[in-house]
Amino acid sequence: MAIARRRSRLTVAAILMIAVSLLADACGGTGSGSGAKTGAASAPAAHFQVTSLLKPSGRALGVVDDKTPWQYGIVTTFAKEAGRTPDIREYYSSWGDDFDTEGNAFLWQHGQLPMMALVPSDTSLADIGKGEDDAYIRQLASQIAAYDGPLALSFAGEMNGPWNSWGPGHAEPADFVAAWKHVHDLFAAQGVTNVIWVWTPHVVDSGTTAELRPYYPGSAYVDWVGLIGYYGPIDGVAFSSLFAPTLREIADFSGKPVLIAETGVAQSEGKEAHIRDLFQGAAKAGVIGLVWYDQRKDWPGGKQLMDWRISTSVGSLAAFQVESTRSRFGHSFKNG
Repeated sequence: MAIARRRSRLTVAAILMIAVSLLADACGGTGSGSGAKTGAASAPAAHFQVTSLLKPSGRALGVVDDKTPWQYGIVTTFAKEAGRTPDIREYYSSWGDDFDTEGNAFLWQHGQLPMMALVPSDTSLADIGKGEDDAYIRQLASQIAAYDGPLALSFAGEMNGPWNSWGPGHAEPADFVAAWKHVHDLFAAQGVTNVIWVWTPHVVDSGTTAELRPYYPGSAYVDWVGLIGYYGPIDGVAFSSLFAPTLREIADFSGKPVLIAETGVAQSEGKEAHIRDLFQGAAKAGVIGLVWYDQRKDWPGGKQLMDWRISTSVGSLAAFQVESTRSRFGHSFKNG
């Protein structure tokens, strides 16, 4: 089990610390002649602080898929097709999984802000809120805190989507809020300072009608609002109908920066026009960025396969490159 592996690493670390301490004492490293105060505790290692990243000055361009951080092909492919390296690399992680410290560090070192969508598929929000998974939450928090870089964290995204096991019909808004706050509070108790908390509902549409305010944990628990919505035959084919109504609803109870955390434009005769509409509408709305799902994917809750890739045609590829540049999407968090 993951917790057992973690405990083993901690045991080894403790033995090494004791050995180093005994060696230092034998060499007089803690004696008065060294200038150190006898018995003084060493300062804790500094951890990454996300404060400077919470209000980006530019618009980020990101990519998301279901691969691990180490599977870097999506980044190189997207960079080649989009004409620039993405600023955000979003991926999914299942509840109970260990945090991939090295993989996330690799992304950050290569200029991408890692964004982890934590999916609680095999546990209930009510159980999380009641503390039944606290051992895992503390372990995850410790692993993330030890990673020397930032992490945008989306927990139980699309909580207003009935197709999710944690959505309407399966869990109440109060269950989601209690679980979110509990996870957030345990992270804070573990001294985690490198997480950007991203609250990510699906846009409100004909298939996702739940009011969003009851799902909002409160501004003290959220850093960014992340919206999920796709241009297609069900959600809509215009920013004014797909994103704008939800943006207005959220503005009534949150003033946090908004990231379009997952989007794409389905292949159709109008794809080029829809791409232009997306970038122009997002820029006008003042979002801090958008993250593109550059894959083929079944429509949520259905069997209809959609092709969201920007390279489905020469025209869509050109539209993406031109409009993302014109609307100034592409902001390096590393250097920003």
